[in-house]
Amino acid sequence: MSHGTPAAAKDRAQYGVCAVLALAGVLVIADSLGITHLTSSNDPIGPRPVPVILGVCLLGVAIGYAADVARGGRGEPEPGEDVDLTTRADWRTVLLLIGVFLLNVALIDWLGWVVSGSILFWGAAFALGNRHHVRGLLIAVTLALVTFYAFAIGLGVNLPAGVLRGIL
Repeated sequence: MSHGTPAAAKDRAQYGVCAVLALAGVLVIADSLGITHLTSSNDPIGPRPVPVILGVCLLGVAIGYAADVARGGRGEPEPGEDVDLTTRADWRTVLLLIGVFLLNVALIDWLGWVVSGSILFWGAAFALGNRHHVRGLLIAVTLALVTFYAFAIGLGVNLPAGVLRGIL
């Protein structure tokens, strides 16, 4: 029940964010307890403490955030935000973006990251209003190749090569 002033009204939706943070913390802690590691002279602690600390931090943030919300704390709106909240959502753009992401999920194993990522980047740019199709495609292919090799060389993570296996 509102008391007539916006400051008195509590933003109950923020409690959902608190709950998600707390759930994430509990899940991280529970999952980390399943890590088995024999200590050695080279690694006396093992890998378990880092996720436990992360989970405890998530729980701490959730509790602190919930306390702030309970005291009436609210985030200040961005003064430079240029979103007109009175206009309707652009469902065409949202649906195009969802379609492009689902297409990427469906094609990544078969076509590989470079091809499906190019489609993803080009499709997202198109959905968001880019109408320079050739330039957009060139940028999309470049982004897909750069991310493919950044993951492979920089992180040691092999993304699927798909139809370009043996070429990349």
